[in-house]
Amino acid sequence: MVSIGGVCDARFERVRRTFESSFDRGELGASVAVTIDGRPVVDLWGGHVDKARTKAWEEDTLVNVFSVTKGIAAVCALRLVERGRLALDEPVSRYWPEFAQAYKARVRVRDLLSHRAGLPAIARRLPPEALFDWGAMTDALAAQAPWWPPGAAHGYHAITYGWLVGETIRRAAGKSVTAFVRDEIAGPLGIDFHIGLPGEHAARVTDLRGASPPAPGQRSLVAEIAADPTSLTALAFTNPAPLVPAIANSPAYRAAELPSVNGHTNARALARLYGALASGGAIDGARLLEPATIDRARAQESSGMDLILGEPTRFGLGFMLSHDGLRLGPNDGAFGHPGAGGSLGFADPAAKLGFGYTMNKMGSSLLMDPRASALIDAVYASL
Repeated sequence: MVSIGGVCDARFERVRRTFESSFDRGELGASVAVTIDGRPVVDLWGGHVDKARTKAWEEDTLVNVFSVTKGIAAVCALRLVERGRLALDEPVSRYWPEFAQAYKARVRVRDLLSHRAGLPAIARRLPPEALFDWGAMTDALAAQAPWWPPGAAHGYHAITYGWLVGETIRRAAGKSVTAFVRDEIAGPLGIDFHIGLPGEHAARVTDLRGASPPAPGQRSLVAEIAADPTSLTALAFTNPAPLVPAIANSPAYRAAELPSVNGHTNARALARLYGALASGGAIDGARLLEPATIDRARAQESSGMDLILGEPTRFGLGFMLSHDGLRLGPNDGAFGHPGAGGSLGFADPAAKLGFGYTMNKMGSSLLMDPRASALIDAVYASL
């Protein structure tokens, strides 16, 4: 029997039962949290942080949530838009002059946030250590020509989003995304979220475990990349290095500033952050964004076939929007971001609901993990 810690309102007992049952189906360690109108109603954790199942997942355990990080980077950019430090329809080169190279003078800030910039990958093969070299990556992206006419289509900027949006934030704010998140998001909200994990938190981080092979008939993006390592999709995910668990569990990765993929957090933090966005932009007196900015951010910017993922996706400004491949509950207008392997955070303004799920045993689904989907169903069945 796996011990489950935390609290759960009686109304949401179905969520507890669903969470508990996931360990019978192979869950290693995980956390799930829900807020309604800014109030926590579910905050559960359980399982283990190690493969041998000898060390329990604790209340303050942290885990890498991969692309869930993109939503938090988007909040940073949108805060700067509110202050007039960034303008969505201004060219990126207004803030980052070197970016105007290679026919990119007209690429807008909006294009970066909505995955329409045509810069999902770098053509020149870079050494693996460039992953941790901010200057090398931003220089390479400044020199890279778009793979398609910016604004004409969209394709998931899986890794490059972090440097593209992050360097624009750095130029406009005068400080790194790491510092921006610490000072203006994690600190004021009182949440445990880190981009560039300080060394003093290392003992609280659980390693990620690789996904099991996909079920027969299930699509495998990993297999597709392996079959054609020169494709644009392969370059988007593997240049300068593939983010396999061996890399993602390394001290160098955890300490780096990778605003697209290396946020370290737990479900409680995600539910509180998205709970604020679902409730008009503020929680307990701490304001993240104004309501009008949130409405703008969750308005559709990109929809249809994704040129990198090879299936339809929908994006607002930095957030994924609910669609068939990522069903964020039954209500229109929900928005958030999944992470590779299964982690997820999202807001549903119609229900004033914030949701967070994190885990250390990766799943093989492309966007929506069945574990998160089952928990979401249990949440809405409890409302």
